[in-house]
Amino acid sequence: MTAAQPEYATPGVLRRVSACAGVVLAPNPGPMTLDGTNTWILSAPGAGPEHPNYGQHPSAQGRGEWPGPDVVVVDPGPLDEEHLQAVAATGTVVLILVTHHHGDHTDGIDRLHEITGAPVRAALPEFCRDSGEPLRDGDCVLAAGVSIRVLATPGHTSDSVSFLLHHDEPETILTGDTVLGRGTTMIDHPDGTLGDYLRSLERLARRSGAMGLPAHGAPLPELQDACEELAEHRLERLEQVRGVAAELGERVSVETVTDAVYADVPAGVRRAAEHSIAAQLAHLGL
Repeated sequence: MTAAQPEYATPGVLRRVSACAGVVLAPNPGPMTLDGTNTWILSAPGAGPEHPNYGQHPSAQGRGEWPGPDVVVVDPGPLDEEHLQAVAATGTVVLILVTHHHGDHTDGIDRLHEITGAPVRAALPEFCRDSGEPLRDGDCVLAAGVSIRVLATPGHTSDSVSFLLHHDEPETILTGDTVLGRGTTMIDHPDGTLGDYLRSLERLARRSGAMGLPAHGAPLPELQDACEELAEHRLERLEQVRGVAAELGERVSVETVTDAVYADVPAGVRRAAEHSIAAQLAHLGL
């Protein structure tokens, strides 16, 4: 049986989500990627939904139509030719941005760079291409008519960044994997840490009224609420891990704590659960 398509996006189809952002869903659904990787297309408000080709396969739209002659691509996604061609066809790609280094976000960067010639910018220099410089916290990137503020939001990984779109109303933040459309993200220990993650949630939660555009799952109309709920959940889980560790005593290990805390976790996400437990044990100094 084929899984139902999410309402907010369809593979190969550009869907507008906000005044400055549309999404092309990559065809890589799974336990860790949810519906697939959301490749975000950013451009200043332009043609809009009244355009006759709006909502159709991007390859039928042609360059220069909605959302504008120039676009910024965030997270090219997997190395999937049909997906990358669809992304390239949304407009003239002038810049490619990356939220973090995981392959479901970056495996397609070299092919998209080859197709479009656009520079690539990421927090880690090894993922930058051509004239693209490493992203730093507080950088303001102006491209395709959109002002994009870089927010360092480590925790899921050490290089995770979010992107604040200044022209959107309400305020819009692309959250990468720091905040997902549903569920909680993996702390990729030891690269990612729970302390960094909690501080990143606190930082994003300060953007009252902002909408979150995650790299996986549906948009979050109230990003602040989502961040506060995630932080509360993590702190509750941390107390649970503390209690289990005290009971286990000398038998404490990532595996034994995972067995106790995530007894019913599916095999497909067992590795993610172990990473999160490792991060929590390190946070507790165990």
